[in-house]
Amino acid sequence: MANTLFDKPLFVRRPRYIQELCSLEDVCDLLDEWPDEKRDTTYEVLAKASRMAAQGIFPLPAFRENVRRFLIRQGALANIDEVPLFAKRMTDRNIGS
Repeated sequence: MANTLFDKPLFVRRPRYIQELCSLEDVCDLLDEWPDEKRDTTYEVLAKASRMAAQGIFPLPAFRENVRRFLIRQGALANIDEVPLFAKRMTDRNIGS
């Protein structure tokens, strides 16, 4: 399998947390966990595109864009402003003296 990392992560709004999608594998996990009642034609097209991307047939940047559009359509794409920045929080602490 070719390189499957995205150039930029996507963030998915989940019921109790924000999930980060950094790779094709992350998207496949998301699709496996997707609720049955929300699986429609767009879900099926994205699932097929994920298989094609895994085989190297479908370009990864185009696949990422399709995932982004799917998440927007489902109302699940999280805005980057909603994601807490862990690194920033860690630098705010005074570790040491």
